[in-house]
Amino acid sequence: MDDLRKEFENISEQNFHGTPAFGPDGQCAADEEVDLKDYPSHTEALYAKLIAPHVSGIYISRWDIKEIALAAGDSMAIHPRKRMFELLMKYATDKTNMQKVLDALKVHMEDKIAIYEEFIQNYPSSVVIFEPKILKAKKTIKIFPQIIEEYFE
Repeated sequence: MDDLRKEFENISEQNFHGTPAFGPDGQCAADEEVDLKDYPSHTEALYAKLIAPHVSGIYISRWDIKEIALAAGDSMAIHPRKRMFELLMKYATDKTNMQKVLDALKVHMEDKIAIYEEFIQNYPSSVVIFEPKILKAKKTIKIFPQIIEEYFE
């Protein structure tokens, strides 16, 4: 029990007085970039890169996926998020439809970035929360051409 207490005190000391073990959004500092080719299918890879908020910086809800699909020219019912994303990827099996999906996703993400920037402007102390999310979202948007290139050319 004393060992466990000592370990907890060390973690607390590190997080509050040293270099934090986790960033503001809970992501471990040791997380490394993962190549899209490391996944068994492109749907799994894209789900991990686009839908996971700790990677993309933006939480994409089921309703958001529905709106993105509608903007891209697809219509779908509400299901669990992963299933909805799988259905969206079935729609985006060719380059044209994937470009439409990525364009709709980009607009959605840019809208969220604008909201985050408004929070930062109105509440300057929130910069530590929203700045990392904005950077991740912009980084995610930058990989969209790579997605098209990797899966459709």
